[in-house]
Amino acid sequence: MRHVIIGCGAAAMAAAERLRVVKPEDDIIMISKDTDSHSRCMLHKYLGGERDERGIAFRGEDFFRKNQIMWAGGLMVEGVDTKAKEIALSSGGVQPYDKLLIASGAVYSVPPIPHFRTAKNVFGFRDLSDAQKIREEIRRKQAKQVFIVGSGLVGLDVAYALLELGIKVTVAEMADRILPLQTDAVSAKAYQELFEKAGASFRLGIGASDSLVNEENEITHVILSNGEQIPCDFVVAAAGVRPNIEFLRDSGLAAERALTVDEYLRTSAEDVYAAGDVTGLSGIWPNAMDQGRVAAMNMAGMPVAYTDRFCIKNTINFFGLTMLSVGAVEPVGEDCQVVVRESRDTYKKAILKDGRLLGIQLQGDISGSGIWQYLIKNKIHLTEILKTKDIFHVSYADFYGMDETGEYVYKVK
Repeated sequence: MRHVIIGCGAAAMAAAERLRVVKPEDDIIMISKDTDSHSRCMLHKYLGGERDERGIAFRGEDFFRKNQIMWAGGLMVEGVDTKAKEIALSSGGVQPYDKLLIASGAVYSVPPIPHFRTAKNVFGFRDLSDAQKIREEIRRKQAKQVFIVGSGLVGLDVAYALLELGIKVTVAEMADRILPLQTDAVSAKAYQELFEKAGASFRLGIGASDSLVNEENEITHVILSNGEQIPCDFVVAAAGVRPNIEFLRDSGLAAERALTVDEYLRTSAEDVYAAGDVTGLSGIWPNAMDQGRVAAMNMAGMPVAYTDRFCIKNTINFFGLTMLSVGAVEPVGEDCQVVVRESRDTYKKAILKDGRLLGIQLQGDISGSGIWQYLIKNKIHLTEILKTKDIFHVSYADFYGMDETGEYVYKVK
């Protein structure tokens, strides 16, 4: 049996590893445009010069040899023929498969601002190749100032790395605060102050509306919606990503914004599976790896359903200030209870509704934070517990053996 995997990110690597365990005699072939398998969470450390390519790898150099996996790095997949069960490659050749996993991830989006999609000095920050291009641009231009679109985790990762290199950054964000999906006004302000102290400048509630280019088709100034002109050596687009499915447009595979899969991560074509960002199911690393493992089991003929669709979890660390954000960051609808605890170096916020936890933010001290995702994801009823305990002092022992209704399935003796 020949298993072919498109991609070498978290989902792809987890799938390959699981396949080798459950199908020790089968062929496993991985094809990817990347020539290094790397952790996207560590890209800013590469950009900032703290680590090299090997330093951001999430598997050892001998992973492919040890697991007897054939890896064709640096190859683009140009199409999939699901009837012939073949993959068209940028080299001009084809790769047949018996079972196929599409784990091609996502690609960054460039906003439709004049010149942004045609200028030579607009970059994303999604893959190692993006970080390498930015490093080369910094070297080529001796860059001193950079404009970043978007202040989410990716945008701030780029900003953090560039500040480490002594480069001035200006970050534009349409929302009224930075990290709008992970923070509220209080926790966002704490991070904003740290970035500003390091030399960053923010334009909040303002978008870019135009840009000026030179004779070399490079953006020299970004024009904001309020008319302000921001000079820059280059631009980083960090305002969003989309599933990487363009190469599948003639494959006949069902897709809308992302590739359509069922609970077993099967696509609309027989023997073709998908996992990770390309499915649109989740954008966080642990979920992508779980999907890869589940897809591998199904490819191996061992049916396993993927059930964990909860993906609203982020752990953040900038300038030594750590934060855990799980679930809702603001009240959802009416009748929500918001509980806040603040001290000199810690901020805690819990959002509850109908006795259940909807969201939690812990900034500063995040110790003992392993229970929050479980409580939110499983909708554990906490009414009785909270009659005698503060929400921030709830422990696993308080709800061990409890179902989502608040009843104990069995009691601890």
